[in-house]
Amino acid sequence: MTTYAIDTQAPDEAEVEAFVERVFASVLATQEIQAAYIGDRLGWYEALERDALTAPELAARTSTSERYAREWLEHQTVTGWLTCENPEASPTERRFALPAAHAEALVRPDSLAHMGAFARFIGGLGKNLDALVDAYRNDTGVSWEAMGEDAREGQAGANRPMFVNQLAQEYLASIPDVDAALRNGGRVADVGAGLAWSSVGVAKAYPRARVDAFDIDEPSIESARRIIAEAGLGDRVTATAVDVADLDPGEPYDLVMALECIHDLPDPVSVLGAMHRLAGDDGAVIVMDERVADEFTAEADEVERLLYGFSITCCLPDSKAHHGSVATGTVMRRSTLERYAHDAGFTSVVTLPIENDFFRFYRLH
Repeated sequence: MTTYAIDTQAPDEAEVEAFVERVFASVLATQEIQAAYIGDRLGWYEALERDALTAPELAARTSTSERYAREWLEHQTVTGWLTCENPEASPTERRFALPAAHAEALVRPDSLAHMGAFARFIGGLGKNLDALVDAYRNDTGVSWEAMGEDAREGQAGANRPMFVNQLAQEYLASIPDVDAALRNGGRVADVGAGLAWSSVGVAKAYPRARVDAFDIDEPSIESARRIIAEAGLGDRVTATAVDVADLDPGEPYDLVMALECIHDLPDPVSVLGAMHRLAGDDGAVIVMDERVADEFTAEADEVERLLYGFSITCCLPDSKAHHGSVATGTVMRRSTLERYAHDAGFTSVVTLPIENDFFRFYRLH
């Protein structure tokens, strides 16, 4: 048996200080996200985008507490999220504004710069920490449904800008046979569609295409139907709560896609097998999942750090909430997807030449 020596010497004081500073910076960053969650949920950022406001004005406009508004405005100013036009004025007369660049990131949900959804997502996950500790202790899980609306809406909102601005216009358009099929009125199966922003994006970019969105989570599908209706796409886009492994293939689809969901699935092989059947002999099967390194290393980049954070608080607990789960986790290596695909009956997995900082696109043959 291999043994490892443990360093029993006193730690280097400089190293201790450096790590303490890192933890302190993390505390400050966490507080900023908590404050952003509050501002988003109360509509304070939206109000400040329109006008520079005093605390009493913000409270009156949003039907909230003036005293809380004042403290939040001052916090947001000292952290640099807001600006104050007259800091020397009395507390109730100070006027605060949301800079245009910050508004682009916080209150414009279709902007590619949008980050506000992450505050809701992270804030929502924070509500489940007690449940997560219990799951870790007892080898159980916490499902998407149990995580609640904030987690569900926040995750969908984080992907929304890419789904409505780039998925069809850039990424699918770069695949010649897929682009041609959708321009000619092709049929799309959107597997694990969540709130169906991906389905909406494809339908808007391809006015003749028809899209069927599928997800096992009932609350997500309920929200998806509302989003589809509000987009005026009810005649071409449907949303159904179902496990696609149970679907009758029927007429083959021209495109079957699973976008950032395979790693969440308790039984990815059965779903990939269903996608194989839904595509028939000629349909394209596209999987989009996280752009992680091919191998684990101790020195990971920021993207991989982010994805491990999502995995320990969301994706892995959701997967383990289902009996018999393979418990993949967010950080699904390329070789893992290839193994799942081969077990599902595909003969090859090709990485498509699509550039995205967070996601990798695969075509399964």
